[in-house]
Amino acid sequence: MSLRRRPRVVSTALLLVLSAACTGASGGQDGPDRVRGAKPGAAGVGDKLFPKMGNGGYDVTDYRLTLDYTPDSNRLKGTARITARATSALSSFHLDFAGLHVRKATVNGRTAEAERQGTELKLTPAAALPKGRAFTATVVYDGKPKTIKDPDGSEEGWIETDDGAVGLGEPTGSMAWFPGNHHPSDKARYDITVTVPKGLTAVSGGELKQRKTHGRHTTFRWSSAEPMASYLATVAVGDFDVHTTTTDGELPQYVAVDPDEAGDSTKVPDQITKVIDWESRTFGRYPFSSTGAIVDHLPGLGYALETQTKPYFADAPDEMLLVHELAHQWFGNAVTPRLWKDMWLNEGFATYAEWLWEEDHGGRTTDRTFRNFYDGTDDESGGIWDFAPAAPPSAARVSDAPVYGRGAMVLHKLRRAVGDKDFFTILRTWVKDHRHGNATTKQFIALSERISGKDLTKLYDVWLFGKDKPAKP
Repeated sequence: MSLRRRPRVVSTALLLVLSAACTGASGGQDGPDRVRGAKPGAAGVGDKLFPKMGNGGYDVTDYRLTLDYTPDSNRLKGTARITARATSALSSFHLDFAGLHVRKATVNGRTAEAERQGTELKLTPAAALPKGRAFTATVVYDGKPKTIKDPDGSEEGWIETDDGAVGLGEPTGSMAWFPGNHHPSDKARYDITVTVPKGLTAVSGGELKQRKTHGRHTTFRWSSAEPMASYLATVAVGDFDVHTTTTDGELPQYVAVDPDEAGDSTKVPDQITKVIDWESRTFGRYPFSSTGAIVDHLPGLGYALETQTKPYFADAPDEMLLVHELAHQWFGNAVTPRLWKDMWLNEGFATYAEWLWEEDHGGRTTDRTFRNFYDGTDDESGGIWDFAPAAPPSAARVSDAPVYGRGAMVLHKLRRAVGDKDFFTILRTWVKDHRHGNATTKQFIALSERISGKDLTKLYDVWLFGKDKPAKP
């Protein structure tokens, strides 16, 4: 806007008013569209184990992913529509995204500048985003998605199978197949639509909302109404036998089994029902609106993953592995650690679920299992004294033995210290209080002391934070 100069003296006060009008109501040119204090969002959330993961300045509420996958060429086309709220005034922000070609990016429907640097995708919107403002970022992309090697040497990301592929995300792999805020502290709802060649099935978390065949392709739309950390999202494409039923508690159950694993998986649907019902009685109401599993054929993967509502198994699981991964639906999925260093809140709890299951089903008592871990006679006890469960020394060791076995030992010591009544009240309250959110070790300690009425400092100092093997079990 230009101002017509008048043939008279303009007062200093009036000049200040005119100056403010020209620089916008915010009083300063602080970013695109003159939003006061707008600056680039951080590339990372300050997680010491994974400093490049996650991004600052916004909170995602919804992901709407539209994917088209061709197994023969391993080519993926995708559109990610991300709805978020700015937690600070943003002149630009980052998304975690590894590989694949960005074809177009918009923010609130207007073209945004997209800049790639390693696994960071920086978007600069045409207009800065005020703090508190909801916005939508859309990224159109394609290419051959990457398999990512973890710091511990395992593989994740987008992994080809003999008849399709699977997207696995713990801890960083989800960025291989969609852009996002890939840190567990930012949970969101997901709607995932996948188009694949006719005859194949695309399985994801949540509930199947639509299945439609059109010509030589079939489109599957999955929706997860409950918030989910991105490392728990998955898409598995392949030739699957699908079993749909309900648990004894009338919970919808969807189990997809690769035909190569069918012979060893005949009991899996019934086992899931049995485990879910037992864990619901033990830990409280199941925290999601459906359950199930994906049993794929991926020899050599070396692990299973607690993908939300449908744990992923690379081959036919035994009953104890089902117990572990399904326990994660409470511990890790419903209640997710705020930082990766608190992984024992996932793995220690799921491991202790195994101990409880064995005790309740005619096996060793939890006291005996604890003793076997302490004296090193349990097959899974190797390396549990390498570091404190609540302090993994590096990203490469975030899933090492102390997080699992010694994490479970912490819980057993807690149970012995407070008694069964308070112990199971602590576990159920933990899930109830933090369902679909994030929590920390400090919060768990505070809860256990509040419910038990005891000072548990020494117990946690020795068993959870202590570096050395305790002198007495």
